[in-house]
Amino acid sequence: MSDEQNTAPTSEETAPAADATPASDAAAVAEPAKDQKKSDDKQNDGGRPRNRRGNRPPRKKEPKEFEETILGIDRVTRVTAGGRQMRFRVTVAIGDKKGRVGFGMGKSSEVMVGVQKAIAQAKKRLITVPIVNDTIPHPVNTKYKATKIFLIPAPEGKGVIAGGSVRKILELAGIKNVLSKLHGSRNKITSAYATIKALQMLRNQTPPGAKVEEAPKEEEPKAKTEKKEAKPKAEKKAPAKKAPAKKAAAKKPAAKKAAPKKDEK
Repeated sequence: MSDEQNTAPTSEETAPAADATPASDAAAVAEPAKDQKKSDDKQNDGGRPRNRRGNRPPRKKEPKEFEETILGIDRVTRVTAGGRQMRFRVTVAIGDKKGRVGFGMGKSSEVMVGVQKAIAQAKKRLITVPIVNDTIPHPVNTKYKATKIFLIPAPEGKGVIAGGSVRKILELAGIKNVLSKLHGSRNKITSAYATIKALQMLRNQTPPGAKVEEAPKEEEPKAKTEKKEAKPKAEKKAPAKKAPAKKAAAKKPAAKKAAPKKDEK
């Protein structure tokens, strides 16, 4: 027992741990690691600063060339030998409100994919609409399948008197005052096609009684006006009077020579 109690501690027990570091050294190692993490976050997030709550402001969206409006999303099925295939049909109208408008449809098993297909088709079918004083230039009446549409120009302040897909397409085209009337089928797809057909029939004419602002005349440069003023108008010279022609002097008749007298015998 005495031998076991008097045994000296081994070198492994007395030696300090090699991996152990003081608390101050551990804090110094942790600070640069945090700084590195912050710099990595800035690089990944485009260097956007955070607010007091630690949130970053939203990214600025780039302005789109066309405004998009979904006219309808319908679920359609197709019966095949393997069963029914269900898809979504999306109808979309696009326009820049400056005279360009288009309409398209897209089908897909996912709604977002159908929207992208419809927008791509609408961009291929863009039309240009003539607009005079924020309205259409003249009345137009057309028919598409079972839908008849009638568009009439309206005065300023009247607004878009239309509904459904007709109203959305006219607003996207940039028309602010118009009267419309639908007869027959009011299906949104058929009425959209009828509206596009009616807008294609418009011609660039001035409606009767409309005031058209004349473009200001361009002022002539000063140099040209000064030259014009410098050149006086050439005075018309009076025609010179012709001197009266002198009368030819009358020729005196020549004296007749006396015939020689014959000697008298």
